[in-house]
Amino acid sequence: MTEKLFVGIDGGGSGMRIAVTDFNLTVEKVFETSPANPNLIGGEAAKRHIQRSIAQTLQEIDRRPENIAAAAIGISGASNEHSRAWLIDTLSGVFPDSLLAPSSDLEIALVGALAQRHGNLVLSGTGSAAFGITPDGQRLRIGGWGYLLGDAGSAYWIGMQALRAITEHHDQADANQIAMLRTDLDKRILDALALAQPRDLAGWLYRGQEPVPARVAGLARIVLEQAEYGDLQAVSILQRASQHLAEATKLLRKRLDYPKAPIAFAGGLLDRPNYLSEDLTRRLGLRERPIAKHRPVIGAALLARMEWQRAKA
Repeated sequence: MTEKLFVGIDGGGSGMRIAVTDFNLTVEKVFETSPANPNLIGGEAAKRHIQRSIAQTLQEIDRRPENIAAAAIGISGASNEHSRAWLIDTLSGVFPDSLLAPSSDLEIALVGALAQRHGNLVLSGTGSAAFGITPDGQRLRIGGWGYLLGDAGSAYWIGMQALRAITEHHDQADANQIAMLRTDLDKRILDALALAQPRDLAGWLYRGQEPVPARVAGLARIVLEQAEYGDLQAVSILQRASQHLAEATKLLRKRLDYPKAPIAFAGGLLDRPNYLSEDLTRRLGLRERPIAKHRPVIGAALLARMEWQRAKA
């Protein structure tokens, strides 16, 4: 019998990953490339990018579309809730004969982290959200509105709080006090961006070639580093971020009436020990920081296998 292979596609805010695995989730290939958020690059451009990337992934391991039993996809900005037709159209252009499982970036992260299809997920990457699925299939998302409407507690939100602090410090000081009042965090960010003064931020923010969310989110790393040094401004920003994420998670558990749901962390800010992940662990009353069983891209491949098994049952 021909070996069954499964493809998972994870399109987050900072990049896209494509995994090909066997039935036991042994990885044949993980291909990484630039993001494919249709809200940022357009639906047709995102579709072409995903299809080309899948084709390249299969070519590199000498596999053909007919070798793939099922494929699952979760793309930031294109949840199955509102973009199902686009997701199916995108996948069917590459896998016309495979079982297709359109999903969301939150669901594949949850499935990967818990290796099951129910529980609670707290995500803090470029964006943020709390997402849950009950054992009987009810699902709910709190947050995840995107950087213009919310995403409190995300890397973008953290970076923007740091930038706003710089502008506020600049506006509140007179010309002779600016250099004296600028904080260590302010200095670190301006130095990292090679900017001479706060007023240069406008040009960096509005005229850069890279999408604004990704550039601002990149500053969260500096805030995390400064918090480890005891920088009070950085600590304050991260405490507020943690509070937003904890409140979203508690509301999620209450609305789903699933108080004992297992909790998973996901996203670049929560998948490793740092001030934010540790503070959030404490606020949620967890004994230790949740560690994901699999990455979201493997979660997508696992979801594809789950859907294939269900169809065969």
